[in-house]
Amino acid sequence: MSTKDFIEKDYYKVLGVPKDATEAEIKKAYRKLAREYHPDANKGNVKAEERFKEISEANDILGDPKKRKEYDEARALFGNGGFRPGPGAGPGGSFNFDLGDLFGGQAGQQAGGGFGGGLGDVFGGLFNRGGAGTTRTQPRRGQDIESEVTLSFTEAIEGATVPLRMSSQAPCKACSGTGDKNGTPRVCPTCVGTGQVARGSGGGFSLTDPCPDCKGRGLIAEEPCDICKGSGRAKSSRTMQVRIPAGVSDGQRIRLRGKGAPGERGGAAGDLYVVVHVGTHPVFGRKDDNLTITVPVTYAEAALGGEVRVPTLGGPPVTLKLPPGTPNGRTMRARGKGAVRKDGTRGDLLVTVEVSVPKDLTGKARDALEAYREATADEDPRAELFQAAKGA
Repeated sequence: MSTKDFIEKDYYKVLGVPKDATEAEIKKAYRKLAREYHPDANKGNVKAEERFKEISEANDILGDPKKRKEYDEARALFGNGGFRPGPGAGPGGSFNFDLGDLFGGQAGQQAGGGFGGGLGDVFGGLFNRGGAGTTRTQPRRGQDIESEVTLSFTEAIEGATVPLRMSSQAPCKACSGTGDKNGTPRVCPTCVGTGQVARGSGGGFSLTDPCPDCKGRGLIAEEPCDICKGSGRAKSSRTMQVRIPAGVSDGQRIRLRGKGAPGERGGAAGDLYVVVHVGTHPVFGRKDDNLTITVPVTYAEAALGGEVRVPTLGGPPVTLKLPPGTPNGRTMRARGKGAVRKDGTRGDLLVTVEVSVPKDLTGKARDALEAYREATADEDPRAELFQAAKGA
């Protein structure tokens, strides 16, 4: 769509609203018309499809306060769509000149009475393009980097600072990030240094893509750098100390803001993502924020009860009271002796009791156990099992 066609289109008429309509009125009118002419509701109707595009185009301009202001100013400048005749007007009160000259270039500025730059800026905002003289390139954010680190079980629980060697794209040192061998790249004529080009979207002007000619840089090298081949970026390696917070789990992905590749032209650095791998521990395990441990106890301790000392990770042992008749596999809890949570508190240590059966019995121990068997000969611990099996 040419600039002339754009100015002459009456978007207020397209939506059926007055020029002083509020944002709410514009939105209401657009929604009503969009439902009526939506392609899904008018399959195969070419006219309805074109009408829907026109409605979307009008809403894209009038629904955006900034674009609406620029549109109103442009139409007011040219008499609401009709070009105002003035001194030097041709027959019938019309001019014969090229709009391209009016909106850019020295000839256009002379013909337009010096308005070329201003109008270029007005329409630049509507079409996502720079106006006259807008050749500055935009800041470019650095790339995100992903790395991996392997921690011991204890390091993952307590936290650790580890060195990471990373390779990423950084401004080329040979050409100072310009991409040009002489350090004097030119502004890309396609995107006028913005690094982006507008893409049609059925009437909208807000969709943009990276410029295909400069690959989004906004600059084109006259003589490409031998190192970076004109991209302005080169591979860079660096080693940095990274703090892994306490309580991380195996496979967790940590985001460190601003620790990625450096940006271009004052752009922000990217982020660093670290995938954590955690080794195993010979004694402790982990279940969410809790640590786990299996503690062997004697038959006498399980049957008669007693106190059992249990090791903790990185701290002094704790003593748990074993009640008489504790069954094998019972789990008890030592509060606050687990992994660190996000809020700084700790989970618990889950202690599972495992009754230890001696392999060899000699002397008094065997005699005592034989005496116990005789004393409990009338007890059958499997009686209820067989009764339940018959009942089922």
